[in-house]
Amino acid sequence: MSEHLPLNALRAFEAVVRTGSFKAAAEQLFVTQSAVSHQVKHLEEWFGTPLFEREGNRSKPLPAGQELARVLTLSFGQIATACQQVRAEAAQTALVIAAIPSVALLWLIPRLQGFREAHPDIDVRIVYAMHGRDIDFRAVHLAFVFGWGGEQLPGTRIEPFLPGHAVAVCSPALAEQMEQPYCAEGIARLGVLHDTDRNGWKEWFERAKATVPAPQTGPVYEDFNLLRAAALSGQGVALCPLAMIRPDLEAGRLVRLSEMMVKEDSGYYLLWGPLSGTPMMEPARAFRDWAFSERSLQDWSLA
Repeated sequence: MSEHLPLNALRAFEAVVRTGSFKAAAEQLFVTQSAVSHQVKHLEEWFGTPLFEREGNRSKPLPAGQELARVLTLSFGQIATACQQVRAEAAQTALVIAAIPSVALLWLIPRLQGFREAHPDIDVRIVYAMHGRDIDFRAVHLAFVFGWGGEQLPGTRIEPFLPGHAVAVCSPALAEQMEQPYCAEGIARLGVLHDTDRNGWKEWFERAKATVPAPQTGPVYEDFNLLRAAALSGQGVALCPLAMIRPDLEAGRLVRLSEMMVKEDSGYYLLWGPLSGTPMMEPARAFRDWAFSERSLQDWSLA
């Protein structure tokens, strides 16, 4: 007897147990019912033992058959998933870059035309990476994230990209309501805007050795772009990452109220997926080199 696994027979047997009948299995496999019966009989001969308990026209899988079918269902599912992944990777021609909304809207997209002009042969797809959520590197090649502190995933690479320190800013109209030099007490009177939680302003007021406590009121924004929009519209003073709002400061849309900085241990990072040996390695490297060359055009050391 052949030692080779009778894969066609195993497939037919698994379909019979999963669908509950030889007829349903035949319809799913696009073969005749007699062909399915023949494959199951062949499998029983190969094992040297029956897999079904037959009563008239009804067949019920025996315990060994039930366990075999369970394992086969899991295995065929894993095989199908792996094959779909290979096909998807083979068909994929675009470099997929995930970026948290702040980086996407304020840093990447305003500069992206430069990359497209330098590399017209590389198709790019930009998707959101949500802060605090894992990146699915089965669908993403590179990702810009903030404050990455988790363990490095197998096959991935992490590179520091931009500093994350935040400064106190507000609209010019709101700044005019304060006497210079700007002070913590004046900021407290204007009202503050919070990013995700109230810890940022608590740290800022402590480091400023303010004579008033950090405000525990004011709206909390879960997304930096919402916080920035509120600051631009004059709704309060916000702690914003300098790397993201530097153009707003240079254009006079926002005013920096203090040299004090917080969140100095945070930052923006570029994550690489497991690309080694794949066709997307060279496009990813080209994008990475372009991004860092763009980064070097600005002095991010701060002041």
